Amino acid sequence: MIVVMKIGTPDVEIARLGDEFEAWGLTPEKIVGKHKTVIGLVGDTVDLDVLQIQESSPWIEQVLRVEKPFKRVSREYRHGEASEVIVSTPNGPVTFSEHAPVVVVAGPCSVENEAMIIETARRVKAAGAQFLRGGAYKPRTSPYAFQGHGESALGLLAAAREATGLGIITEVMDTADLDKVSEFADVVQVGARNMQNFSLLKKVGAQDKPVLLKRGMSATIEEWLMAAEYILAAGNPNVILCERGIRTFDRQYARNTLDLAVIPVLRSLTHLPIMLDPSHGTGRAEYVPSLALASVAGGADSLMIEVHPNPAKALSDGPQSLTPERFDRLMQELAVIGKAVGRWPQAVAVV
Repeated sequence: MIVVMKIGTPDVEIARLGDEFEAWGLTPEKIVGKHKTVIGLVGDTVDLDVLQIQESSPWIEQVLRVEKPFKRVSREYRHGEASEVIVSTPNGPVTFSEHAPVVVVAGPCSVENEAMIIETARRVKAAGAQFLRGGAYKPRTSPYAFQGHGESALGLLAAAREATGLGIITEVMDTADLDKVSEFADVVQVGARNMQNFSLLKKVGAQDKPVLLKRGMSATIEEWLMAAEYILAAGNPNVILCERGIRTFDRQYARNTLDLAVIPVLRSLTHLPIMLDPSHGTGRAEYVPSLALASVAGGADSLMIEVHPNPAKALSDGPQSLTPERFDRLMQELAVIGKAVGRWPQAVAVV
């Protein structure tokens, strides 16, 4: 349930209502929008009388029930306004939102060595990326595949950030590693295989770093949004949703099926920013540029693209990784689409 306050409502009145709602056994959450303040009421609201709430203050404009099972995540919870996830990086704050320029995240599937990750970071930064992705801990289908270098790779990501000023996005797989990952990452990623690891979701929700939540490979949109609800319910409102392709019946020609339909669907259901990952979504480097362009044209707020200096020798996901040269060209192509839809950032200075 949400309580929409009138424009100009005094802070003291909002505080008074918050105390009153707490006395009713509810948890009030103040949401300050561009024009109005909304109070979200979390708890057992089934038997609450909407009229009673409406009459509790002359400053209340409207009282609405949130019908979706995902409450905090729903668009209704913010009275239709999009949220902003603002991430601090050495190069300055970066905003993920439908009202902000498209944010590009690029880098290798996994951190292999210091020279490789710093070289890649410099190249993607020069092309216009604002974040470096790179796995320190890697979930793999086979126990014999490269699992990542673990904690030592976090230090290499930190070195790449120091060299370029890029923000760092890297995955956490285990609650035991969360403190270490949070120390180095600017955004903590929960991967597709852990989307419904509810213990992990609660833990990342209880820490302060923004969270990138990837869609499970067989997850419905509602299951995905309910996973995000776990993070917000634990106290962290800064969640970015990442579509990375779903498993379908046809896997002969592409690794997964990138679900472009999630962009308008999520836009209608949730206030959270939307990222698309065409690298995992196709599994084939030659398909990535087309899907990246389509994602920006369709309204995505961010892209995650795998880039490796020598994909043929990559320790993981080489077939879906672009070379730095192809990434350079893609960024030029994306700029054309991004400018056409009014979502492309200003030129980034090369360091």
